[in-house]
Amino acid sequence: MYSKPVIKSSGKQLQGMIMRIDILTIFPEMFQGPFANSIIKRAVDKQLVSIYVNNFRNYARDRHQVVDDYPYGGGAGMVLKPEPIFEAVEDLVGKPYVKNPKKPVILLSPQGRIFNQKIARELSTCDSLILICGHYEGFDERICQHLATDEISIGDYVLSGGEPAAIVMVDTIIRLIPGVIDEQSAADDSFSRGLLEYPQYTRPAEYRNHCVPDILLSGNHGEIEKWRRRQALKRTLERRSDLLDSASLTPEEEKMLSRLRSDNSEKADI
Repeated sequence: MYSKPVIKSSGKQLQGMIMRIDILTIFPEMFQGPFANSIIKRAVDKQLVSIYVNNFRNYARDRHQVVDDYPYGGGAGMVLKPEPIFEAVEDLVGKPYVKNPKKPVILLSPQGRIFNQKIARELSTCDSLILICGHYEGFDERICQHLATDEISIGDYVLSGGEPAAIVMVDTIIRLIPGVIDEQSAADDSFSRGLLEYPQYTRPAEYRNHCVPDILLSGNHGEIEKWRRRQALKRTLERRSDLLDSASLTPEEEKMLSRLRSDNSEKADI
């Protein structure tokens, strides 16, 4: 359970239903605020997940605790050394280390596959995760080849380190664990079915002459559901049409989408 800026794990995996997330970093203080609030804190308090933040600098072999060095062959920047990271992971999972996709060891790197809701849902079913935060010019390639089971990026841009990416991933994954939030709420989220979420409104029904759509005040739940599906399709078509290529649509939604595309085509011709 997250209780200190630095928690050095005993190396023993927890048993049972609880998910365990270990984060390896050289800046453990960065996690104190995000993990002590909101949904993550509630999930920890409900014992649905445990989070350990491990400083892999503690596994450096020299008295100065150096975790990086110059790249062989020359070039700018520094590279994270293999020894501290290998030994930190082995302290968590035991020796000898053998890759196991069911117990992911993930490098947070701009060279990884792009993180999305589908990947988050897959990872939320794991018993344990190890997230390793990159820095400098990246990881020694032996870490990538012989330690990591996956490399993940949260977008096509470069961060100063993997810590913000780890926070994003942990938040996204934890809210998908059963019991953390209302199941229907998660099902309606943007990207859950490959669509953006429909527009949401709350009280008052009129504000500065801007009114809530009448259909939402009608009490006709069947028509409200149909309106929401159409709005989700419309918003996705307008803002992220690329998502529609892989979205899971019902036959009725396919017809809705066809009509929306036809309406857009007619407007473009005017």
